[in-house]
Amino acid sequence: MGGSSLATRLFVSATAWVVVILAITGVILSSVYRDATERAFDRRLNLYLRTLIAEVATPDEPADRQFQSLGEPLFDLPLSGWYWQITRTDTEKGETRASRSLWDKKLPKLEEHGAELTAAGVRLGYVDGPEGQSLRVVERPVDLGADGKFLVSVAGDATEIFDETRSFDYYLFGTFAALGIVLLLTTIFQVRYGLAPLKRISDAIADIRSGRAERLEGRFPVEIAPLARETNALIDANREIVERSRTHVGNLAHAIKTPLSVIVNEAAAHAADPFASKVLEQADVMRDQVAHHLERARIAARATIVSTITDVAPAIEALRRTMEKIHRDRDLAIEAKADPAARFRGERQDLEEMVGNLVDNACKWAASQVFIEVSVVPPEAQGAGPKLRIVVDDDGRGLSEDERAQVARRGQRLDESKPGSGLGLSIVTDLAGLYGGNLTLNNAPIGGLRAELVLPAV
Repeated sequence: MGGSSLATRLFVSATAWVVVILAITGVILSSVYRDATERAFDRRLNLYLRTLIAEVATPDEPADRQFQSLGEPLFDLPLSGWYWQITRTDTEKGETRASRSLWDKKLPKLEEHGAELTAAGVRLGYVDGPEGQSLRVVERPVDLGADGKFLVSVAGDATEIFDETRSFDYYLFGTFAALGIVLLLTTIFQVRYGLAPLKRISDAIADIRSGRAERLEGRFPVEIAPLARETNALIDANREIVERSRTHVGNLAHAIKTPLSVIVNEAAAHAADPFASKVLEQADVMRDQVAHHLERARIAARATIVSTITDVAPAIEALRRTMEKIHRDRDLAIEAKADPAARFRGERQDLEEMVGNLVDNACKWAASQVFIEVSVVPPEAQGAGPKLRIVVDDDGRGLSEDERAQVARRGQRLDESKPGSGLGLSIVTDLAGLYGGNLTLNNAPIGGLRAELVLPAV
């Protein structure tokens, strides 16, 4: 159960305890009821037994009046399951008198079955009677002195005990089954109600990650409130760390750019010197590299905090208009098709920087046409989020597989005649990776290069 949910753990454990407790209670109640039924049956048998003993103890009464006062017609019905038997035990012949229901059969002796005398001087037990009947028997030895010794036995059909117990067990099982269902439904309600604050926290954290909220708000139970407080404190601390990082990055940028500017100015004053020309060339490379890494550090710091949500379609349309103005001298046709529902899980500035680099690169190499398409890709696996797919196609000369691998390397350019530092695609790749996305280059259907950017969506 290590990977199961907390609700499942609580439900399974509660269900197990309900089943165990109800089963144990059912067994105990069934046993108690069986004992009570058995004792009531024994009291009935003992009543008949005392009546018979009283009859045996008054042998002077006429024979036709003896044993007529039991008042139970079943003793006269052959093989009815209700029998009495009186056996004289002080003579070798062992005279026996029995009820008419016993017919020509005899009752087994409990003494021969190992039954012990109780404190009341009787034996109780179950035996198999005539016709395979299960009988409950009570017997008692009676010593009348000079009048003889007798063993008086009374047997009743034990089916009554078994039927009563079985009927009670059926009712008990039905009652406990209904009770168990009610308890399980109550457990489900309790688990859902009890874990509702955790669900609220989970939804609130999802809102924070998606940019719809900044903190965990609302009242929580005392057991959950410390978790909410610590989570808010962690969010605040994270924001403070990011703000400090941004400040340090800005300070570093100014600290580096100033010496670089001095170096460039000094080298420019001696442009005719080959050494100065080399310094200028390397200073430009350093400036581009510093700008690239500072921007990457800035994005990395921002990506660690709770992201905002950016509507993609307006940002793409703004980029399209901007690129048309920048490249208006080339008379390019820049078309954009964006899903109105597409939203980027990140800041608009970062989206514009990534897509802007791709579109600008496409405009530089396109012959006459650049096409931008934005769509939302559903999650590929359970638990994964949707993806934002941005495709930028141009109708330029395109790139071979080796050229695509070369141009993706930081600072590698295939044509020095085109403006730029050659870091555009590398910057896009780095920024996309910080957001958990990726950039791939392929051949475009319209003849040139296709740049496909995949980013997290909402």
